[in-house]
Amino acid sequence: MQIRTFQWAAFILLAMTVLALGGCSPAEAEEIIHLPVVSQASGATSTPSPTVTPTATPTPTVNPAWPPIALTSVVNGLSSPVDMADPNDDRLFVVEQGGLVRIMRNGQADATPLLNIGDRVSLGWEQGLLGIALPPNFAQKGYFYLNYTTEALGKLQTRISRFHLTADPDIADPNSEQIVLVYDQPHGNHNGGGLAFGPDGFLYIGVGDGGDGGDPDNRAQTLSDILGKMLRIDVETGNPLTYTVPITNPFVGQARKLPEIWAYGLRNPWRYSFDRQTGDLFIADVGQNAWEEVNFQPAASPGGENYGWRITEGSHCYNPNPCDTTGLTLPIAEYGRSDGRSVTGGFVYRGAAHPALQGVYLYADYLTGRIWGLRFDGSAWENRLLLESGRNISSFGQDAAGEVYVVDHSGEIMRVVVAD
Repeated sequence: MQIRTFQWAAFILLAMTVLALGGCSPAEAEEIIHLPVVSQASGATSTPSPTVTPTATPTPTVNPAWPPIALTSVVNGLSSPVDMADPNDDRLFVVEQGGLVRIMRNGQADATPLLNIGDRVSLGWEQGLLGIALPPNFAQKGYFYLNYTTEALGKLQTRISRFHLTADPDIADPNSEQIVLVYDQPHGNHNGGGLAFGPDGFLYIGVGDGGDGGDPDNRAQTLSDILGKMLRIDVETGNPLTYTVPITNPFVGQARKLPEIWAYGLRNPWRYSFDRQTGDLFIADVGQNAWEEVNFQPAASPGGENYGWRITEGSHCYNPNPCDTTGLTLPIAEYGRSDGRSVTGGFVYRGAAHPALQGVYLYADYLTGRIWGLRFDGSAWENRLLLESGRNISSFGQDAAGEVYVVDHSGEIMRVVVAD
């Protein structure tokens, strides 16, 4: 997950909430070993999918007063939830770190999970089943994507895989797995874990720098290395089993640069999201020892941004120090150790229930439970602490109506509301 190296308080919290599961079977390990570090489709290109034209970005807020917020419980009794997705019906899908995807409806979790892949998930400190994404027109397609860690012949790896539903839309087939992308993890932390479809129809994958501390191999700044990056791949057209690379990716055709890379200079982009109204991308990147940050990419960006790590941590020089920040895209918000220790990215509120929150990007700190709001006022970014929740916020969620949810790693899903 997003909890940093050497932060023993976070380690103890996590260890208390998860159970160790076994690795993959020998057959599954054999399947992985035949795949390269980047999937066999690496380097193939595809024409871009039809795009959604966003409004001008960023959108100035029309609500100058900051609203007080509160959290209202939706469901509890879950086991280490870390992500959620909305299939746009009466259900919500909740990812449990141990390997289950649960169905939540009417304030309860179904007794039978949508999917159980605990037999192949490598579970640990920042490892496990970490992310989910539903493709456009999920109801018609009947499959979804997961991001999880596994072990193959003694190596820790990340898998991005597609799973298909059975004839029963509440049950997915664990044997239907199609491995889209797999890459090695040199250490057990900074595994990333997020997945999100952009308004362009492509899949964005947040990849951590490979772990340890301080990015000792400078992977995040090395464009021939997949780690420490935001990837953008086409999983819905072209090669139906793996993926193709959008021809509009910024490093396509450039020597010693992976074409899958969309942006780089990231330490552990645990959670990120697109503003469903504008198409803007918000990336929360977990810091090292001093600064947590939120990065921004406008919808019109052609990609290729360098968000600084390990040259900078937040907007501050890290290695080397002093440093040259020329060409870096610095964060739009950051906070230090007096406010928290592990940022969790959220969503821009686009619901109708709470107009005062319209256009506010909500994000949090995992260890302190603080929730902030961030918005653009037409000339600058404004940041405001909105709630001291006391929760271990591992993720956020958003439903089809644009309402925003908080995922508490201790086992509860809550909806964000404006306090009376």
